[in-house]
Amino acid sequence: MDQLDLASCDREPIHIPGAIQPHGVLLLVSHDGSTIRAVAGDVEGRLGASDWRGLSLADLIGPAAAGRLAATEFDGAVGAYLGAIETAGGEQLDVSAHDTPDGVLVELEPAHNVVTSPGVTFGEFEALCAAFDGAATTEDLCRLAAAEFRRRTGYDRVMIYRFLNDESGSVVAEDRAEGMRSFLNHRFPAGDIPRQARALYLRNHVRVIPDIFYEPAPLRFAEPRDAPLNLSDATLRSVSPIHVQYLKNMGVAASASISIVKDGALWGLVACHHSEPAMISFGARAACRAIAGAFGRQLRTRDDTEAFRERVRLRSFQDDLVSLLSREGTLQDAISNHIDEIRRALGGDGVAILRGDDLLFSGRCPREGEARALAQWALKRGSEQVFATDRLAELYPTAANFQGVGAGLLALTLSVSDPWIVMWFRAEEIEIVEWAGNPHKGTSDDPNEMLTPRGSFEAWRETVRGRSRRWTPAEVEAAGRLRSAVIEVWQSRSLIELNRRLVATIEEKDLAIQQKEFLIGEVNHRVQNSLQLVSSFLALQGRSSNQPGLAPALEEARRRLSAVGLVHRRLYRSDQVESVDVARYVEELVEDVISSLGEGWSDKVRLDLAPILAPPDRAISLGLVLTELMINATKYAYGGAAGPLVVVLAEERDNLRLTVADKGVGVVTPGKRGFGSRMMAALVSQLGGEMTREDGRPGLKVVLTAPISPVRQDVVSNRSA
Repeated sequence: MDQLDLASCDREPIHIPGAIQPHGVLLLVSHDGSTIRAVAGDVEGRLGASDWRGLSLADLIGPAAAGRLAATEFDGAVGAYLGAIETAGGEQLDVSAHDTPDGVLVELEPAHNVVTSPGVTFGEFEALCAAFDGAATTEDLCRLAAAEFRRRTGYDRVMIYRFLNDESGSVVAEDRAEGMRSFLNHRFPAGDIPRQARALYLRNHVRVIPDIFYEPAPLRFAEPRDAPLNLSDATLRSVSPIHVQYLKNMGVAASASISIVKDGALWGLVACHHSEPAMISFGARAACRAIAGAFGRQLRTRDDTEAFRERVRLRSFQDDLVSLLSREGTLQDAISNHIDEIRRALGGDGVAILRGDDLLFSGRCPREGEARALAQWALKRGSEQVFATDRLAELYPTAANFQGVGAGLLALTLSVSDPWIVMWFRAEEIEIVEWAGNPHKGTSDDPNEMLTPRGSFEAWRETVRGRSRRWTPAEVEAAGRLRSAVIEVWQSRSLIELNRRLVATIEEKDLAIQQKEFLIGEVNHRVQNSLQLVSSFLALQGRSSNQPGLAPALEEARRRLSAVGLVHRRLYRSDQVESVDVARYVEELVEDVISSLGEGWSDKVRLDLAPILAPPDRAISLGLVLTELMINATKYAYGGAAGPLVVVLAEERDNLRLTVADKGVGVVTPGKRGFGSRMMAALVSQLGGEMTREDGRPGLKVVLTAPISPVRQDVVSNRSA
C-alpha cells in the first residue's frame, strides 16, 4: 500500500490490501477443506505449522472444527462461527469462516476468557429492546444506543454518526469517558469515509482495528497467482494506511465501526475510539451486530410512524382544501378566498399562484416580477409536475436576489399550455455548521498528488446560506396528490358548467320540439278535419244524388280519402314519423272498409299480417291499392253481397307481398278500364312493384310485390340495363 500512487480516495482498492492485521491468523482453504491455499499471520508460531503447504484444515484447527465447517451452509457476509480451539501453546482462539469464490476464508482470533450464558445475553438484549421502545425521541434513542455500545465494547468514546444527504456525516449522539474530546454535533466531510468504504460497511457490518500501530501481515500463497484476494468479508482485513494515519491524527489507538442499516441503506455508523489498544471478541462483535440491527429497525419504525402521522395531517389539510375549492363560486374565486389555507397546507412561508396573467400572493414571497420570471422558469420544467428544492439558487441563480424569502421552492404545475402553477416558498435558514477540522483545507486539483489524511480535527465553523428547511417526502407526495385533486375539481367544475350549458341547450331544443309538435298537431288536426269534411261532402253528395252510378263512385272516393287520413292519424300517434307499422295500418284500414260495407262482412274477412315498417308515402300507396282491391272484391266477386275474403301481408327479404284473395266468381274480363284500375296501375308503378292476378278456382287471388324502401334511381337504371 505504501507504493500506491492514489489519485482519489474513492478509487483506493481497500478490499484487496494483500495483508491482514497481525492479532489473528487467516487461512484460505479449498471448499472441501483438504488444501491450504494461502495463509497470513503467525501460522508457524501460533498453530505450530512450520510447513503448512500440503496440509489440510483439520491438520491446523483440528477435526472437530473442520467438521463443523463441512456441515456449514453460509449466508452472506456474516459468515459462520466454528467454535473455539486451543492451540498446542495453550492459546484460546475463536474460529470463524466466510465463503468466497476463491475458497473459504477461515479466521482465528484471540478468544474472550469470560463466557456469558445465553440466558443472560438474551435477557440483556430483551431489556435493551424495551428501552429502545420506550425512548421518547430519536435523539433519546441514539443516546441510549451510544451508551449500550460503549458498555459492550469497553471503548472510551462511542459516537452515533449519521450520513446526511450530501454524504457528509454528523455526530448525533455520543457517550465518552472523562477526558476524551467530544465530537457531538460536529460535521465530518464526505471524503472522510469514501464511497468504497461505505460499500464495505454495507456488506460487512463490523470492522475492528485493535491496535492502529500494527504492522500488516502479508498474504502468502501456496502457489503463485496474479489476481489479488478479495478480503471484503474478512474481519482481519488490513485497513487503508490513509485511514490508519487519519486515526493517528485523531489521537486514538484502537477503533471499531458497526454499521447502522435502515431499509437496506447505510444510515450511519457506530464509531468507537479507544485511547489504548483494545480487542473486541467475536461474541461482543456478534452482540453489537445484533444491537445495531435492532437499532436500525427501531429507526425505521419511528420514521414510518412519523411519516404516517405527517401524511395523515397533510391528507386532512388536502381534504379540507379540496372541499373548500369544490363548493364555493368559481374556481378562481375559491382559490382567491382560500389562498392562506393553500399556503399552510404544505407548510410554506409564502405561496404564489399564477393562472394565465393573474398572480395571487399570500405570506412572504418574492416581488411580482421575480415571481413571474420564476414561474416561467418552472413551467419550462413541465415534465416535472411536482418540483421541490431547498436550495433554489443553485438551480436558478436569480433566486439569490430573493433567497431571504424564497431559498426553497415547491412548485406544482397544473397546466403548461394555459399557464397555471402554484409555488410555495420557504425562507432562508442560515446554518452554522461546526466541522471537525476545515473540510476545505488540503484539497488539490492535481490528479498525481499523493493522498494524505486531514491532520487537524479542531472545531471549524462555517456559515451556510441559501438553504431553507427541507421539503419532506410526505410533503412532496402530498403536493402530487393535491395536484390530482385540484385537476379533478377543475375538470368536475368544467364538466358541471358544460352540463349546465347542455341542459340549457336541451331545454331550448325541447321547447322548440314542443312548439313543432304543437304545430304538427294543429296541422294534423286541420288535415283530418279537411279530409273528414271532404269525406262528409262526398257521402252527402252520394246520398242526395239521383244520377245512376254516382253514389258508388263517390263512396269509393270517400274510402280512398279514409285510407289517406288513416296514415295521417297513425303518424301523429306514433313516436316515429319516418316509418309506419304497415300491419297495424292494414288492420285498421280493413276495419274501416268493413264498417263502410255494412253488416255481414265482419266475420268474412281473415287477416294474416307480418310486422313490417315502411315509409309513410309507400304505406299510403299500399293502402290505396288495398282499398281498391277490397272494393273490387265486393263489386265483382260477390255482386255486393258478403263473402270470404283473405288479406295476407308478408316480408320476403327486402320486399313486401300483399295478397287479397276471394272465393267469388273468379277472373272477370273487364271492358273499359275504369278510374280505379288506372289509379292502381299508377300506384304499383310508383311503388316500383308488380301486381299479378291468379284464378283461385273458385275466386281470384291478386298479389302485389314491391320493395319495402324506395329503390334508388341508379339501381333501377342498372336493373333495366
